[in-house]
Amino acid sequence: MASITDLISGQVASVAGNVNIPSDLKDKVLGGLSNSVLGSLTQTVGQPGGIDKIKELVTGKVNAAESPITALAGNLFDKDILSKLNLGAAGDQLKGLVPKVMGKLSTIIKDQDGDGDIDFNDLILALKGGVGGGILGSLGGILGGFFKKG
Repeated sequence: MASITDLISGQVASVAGNVNIPSDLKDKVLGGLSNSVLGSLTQTVGQPGGIDKIKELVTGKVNAAESPITALAGNLFDKDILSKLNLGAAGDQLKGLVPKVMGKLSTIIKDQDGDGDIDFNDLILALKGGVGGGILGSLGGILGGFFKKG
């Protein structure tokens, strides 16, 4: 089973393929977008009703653009990445990728037909920190590393 982080990163790379991102910032932007999506899912899974919200998102019952999980991912991406990189109008275009990435999550989650790369229950378990250690701790370390002063 591929890691959730790898699966989300793959969706981010797919969606961002045609967006003009300055080459010196590309890794920070794409990594930040991936981490923002993962962070929103991780925060949501711990909330009352959070698992149901995630299931509605990944099954398409809720439009990704209208999901509170997508809004949270957009806010995280804006606060943790875009506001620090000062990209102006390009930042707005990049923030517009968040709903597209969230919408593609349904393609990586196994449905009842067995399609997808990861089982929904495995996703929830991993988001809660039950697979491969906790995601929350490693997420903080990854985000912190983005803006280390050299």
